[in-house]
Amino acid sequence: MQELLARTDIAEVVGQHVQLKNAGTVLKGLCPFHGEKTPSFTVSPSRQTYHCFGCGVHGSAVGFLMEHLSLGYIEAVEDLAHRAGMQVPDDDRSPAERDRERAQRERQATLNEVLARAGEHWRKQLKASPRAVDYLKKRGLTGEIAARFGLGYAPEGWRGLASVFPRYDDPLLAEAGLVKVQGDEGPEQKRYDYFRDRIMFPIRAVSGEVIGFGGRVLDQGEPKYLNSPETPVFVKGRELYGLFEARAALRERGYALVVEGYMDVVALAQLGFPNAVATLGTACTGDHVRKLLRFTDRIVFSFDGDAAGRRAAGRALEAALPHASDTRSLKFLFLPTEHDPDSFVREHGAAAFETCVEQAVPLSRQLLEAAREGCELGSAEGRARLLAHARPLWSALPDGALRRQLLGELAALGQLPIDELRALWGAAAPPRTAAAAPRTSPPPAWRLRSAPAAPADHVLRLLLLHGAWWEGLQADDHELLHGLPPPHGELVAWLERQLAEHGPAPWSAWREALRGDPLEPAALRLLPESASFDPGDDPADLRRMVDRLWVEALKHEETRLIAAAAGDPAALPRWREVHRRRLDLEAARPAADDGG
Repeated sequence: MQELLARTDIAEVVGQHVQLKNAGTVLKGLCPFHGEKTPSFTVSPSRQTYHCFGCGVHGSAVGFLMEHLSLGYIEAVEDLAHRAGMQVPDDDRSPAERDRERAQRERQATLNEVLARAGEHWRKQLKASPRAVDYLKKRGLTGEIAARFGLGYAPEGWRGLASVFPRYDDPLLAEAGLVKVQGDEGPEQKRYDYFRDRIMFPIRAVSGEVIGFGGRVLDQGEPKYLNSPETPVFVKGRELYGLFEARAALRERGYALVVEGYMDVVALAQLGFPNAVATLGTACTGDHVRKLLRFTDRIVFSFDGDAAGRRAAGRALEAALPHASDTRSLKFLFLPTEHDPDSFVREHGAAAFETCVEQAVPLSRQLLEAAREGCELGSAEGRARLLAHARPLWSALPDGALRRQLLGELAALGQLPIDELRALWGAAAPPRTAAAAPRTSPPPAWRLRSAPAAPADHVLRLLLLHGAWWEGLQADDHELLHGLPPPHGELVAWLERQLAEHGPAPWSAWREALRGDPLEPAALRLLPESASFDPGDDPADLRRMVDRLWVEALKHEETRLIAAAAGDPAALPRWREVHRRRLDLEAARPAADDGG
């Protein structure tokens, strides 16, 4: 890490995301972590650090990538290592695997360059097309907002990009989704531009690279919106339009507003809601929710009030349920059928729309409404049907106060005692307190405060005592641990930041860093003041506990996919894949571990 940071020019890393100007021995710019008009964000090339005197953020190049792009520690290190030409130690990958991954990254970077070149061409074409400019003006967009989002225009004609690239038959153009190819190779093969006579919306990755485009017709043609096909750099179910542009606003406004169209995102940004993002013509997915939760704990899904909007809300509810922890706010906003967010703000004003956002339906109420839809609660059959609808939705929730409260509300709606409903659904009763739990032998002294009975407790205890083990976990393990309900997920994020800034340290150092922090009580519940390295600990213990968390997460995913199978043909194959993975993990667990 020391060699990596020594080889890294922090001014170059930060300068790709923040416009910096010389100010003596440091560089200054507008802070990307909070809104400001006077620069208070500084970068020190000599110390290789950044600092904001406005909001207090501070760190190294690794910390900047983690905070600004919401990358995990390993992702940030790999990014910097790739720039520096260094190899990240990883015993699990063979040289051939590393070579394949390196070639894949280089291929993706090439595709990003091709897409950026096309986007630049279309931006120039927009300035040269009075018809396209007039269309955007009629939609109420200014030149400033069009420039901020990089809007362009793909002119009419079948081979407009032929003048942009040296070879129109370059396979990269087809691989990037810019050119369609029909027929086998030879004189009969036809090539033509994928986008023609459309306003172009560049879709950027959270790090800023162009990964695809959305195109909107100017007239009444179909389809109204056309997205890039999926490519090695673009998967619609994982990306959100406008997330790159909205990053700072998500932190400043404190919530993400998920809408349905590109134009809504751009118009809302102009009208005072720069924290809006949109899915790319697909239903909201768990990947979308997970990505947004890296930036904010509050999400508001905005839908039309018609039948299509209600169906979209149902899919968003399913995607959001596994992430609905006790400290997150997930809400649903339904506008009148005659309005989309853009038209509502223009007619009623930003304050009225903000009021609608504040009054949006909480996830708990949306779950109850979805469960009771079409059920006659005046009859036993109707109440039984409600409970049948509710069970897969409730089961997808993570354990916590919200899940337990909803069990009580559902029991009341179904007119069943809560203990009977719990028994009917096979739900575990609330755990006994530590004082009531039986013990057969005295625990070690450092465990006296609270024995970590749950896998998440055990994982956090091991990581706080052995921070170096974090790097031995895989990227998907990190993602899983970040998604744990509070306070575990928050402790994981805190620990990862500390590792990025200071490297591995003993518990005594973490204990001092936690003093006065809101997470201090949660950490001390796992480890007392005097806890220290335990020679009985082993990295294999951490691996076993993480695998147990995976089994639990995969069970929740199986439940969700079964519930979605009726309306989603892809759900059943996905269920088989998840089910097989869970069985493999359970088969690999030692017999002594089965008792939990």
